[in-house]
Amino acid sequence: MIQIGILTISNRASQGVYEDKSGRLLNDIINEHTQWSTSKQAVIADDIDEIVTTLKEWSNQGLDLILTSGGTGFSPQDVTPEATLKVVDRLTPGIVEAVRAESLKITRHAMLSRAVAGIRSKTLIINLPGSPKAVKENMQIILPILPHALALLGGDENAEKDHRSV
Repeated sequence: MIQIGILTISNRASQGVYEDKSGRLLNDIINEHTQWSTSKQAVIADDIDEIVTTLKEWSNQGLDLILTSGGTGFSPQDVTPEATLKVVDRLTPGIVEAVRAESLKITRHAMLSRAVAGIRSKTLIINLPGSPKAVKENMQIILPILPHALALLGGDENAEKDHRSV
């Protein structure tokens, strides 16, 4: 069973100023479109040390996928990409490149995303925006590749069986 962590990063949501809609939406999307399980879900402040600590703890606990929401923009408190870069061993730039390319078809603001994605041990970590609308759009882009990506990362011997040799 694929184990997923959903980490919302927002000063205001962590302080109860507003409801965490993006985290709830991510959980709903996972439940609706996969057979996977959300094992961890939290809302934390835009604090680089807290983000790093949480990402490390969750990946060390064996989560297969961590989806972050928020903190990927241009404001001074947006530090999610920097925290993620401190944690991952290998970058997976194709994921965020595809998301930005598809998102640019919807809004020019997509080019302002600083989101990153990468691998820590056997955990795939993907940064998503904080907007529920953008979360939904981004998940439509990445959901189709996640089963294969996670199978490869998990060492599934059958992960490559559907690929053809050239």
